[in-house]
Amino acid sequence: MIRSDVRLKELSAILNKNNSPIITESIEELRLENPFEGAIGLLTAYFDKTEEHSIRNSISGFLNDLKDPTVCQEVINEIAKPLKPDTISMLVSSCWQSGLNYSEFAMDLAKTFVKSDYITAIECLTVIEESVTDLSRERKDEVIKLIEDSSSEIPDDIKTLKAELLLILER
Repeated sequence: MIRSDVRLKELSAILNKNNSPIITESIEELRLENPFEGAIGLLTAYFDKTEEHSIRNSISGFLNDLKDPTVCQEVINEIAKPLKPDTISMLVSSCWQSGLNYSEFAMDLAKTFVKSDYITAIECLTVIEESVTDLSRERKDEVIKLIEDSSSEIPDDIKTLKAELLLILER
């Protein structure tokens, strides 16, 4: 991922115009560029505040299609922010839909799992399951411990997902 303050300012200015066709076009143009630091944060913040379905779909599609592994950390950083549940769910969904390897972020995803709503918990389970073969036994055990230690925080509707996730990690 490159650092480009100029591109970041340009993207910010476009998003601040609140012009759906221009924003959608700009998001499509981002697909043709090398990813730059901060773009995911700007897009996520815009997704979180807008109700415009076409823009939300463009942002979601863009994140789902990311193929550069250097963006994984920025996506995880966004997931940790205090965003609306549907925004966090969209971000976690983009992790597995992109096909990128998020195994090094299993602990972060487990933390999100234990404090999230049902839909986001399913998405976290999916990402962890997709990367479980890349996790060492030690890392799996750390994730299991985190989940078990957080059992009292997990809402009742997620307890069945917790049991499934623990089975996946125990393999």
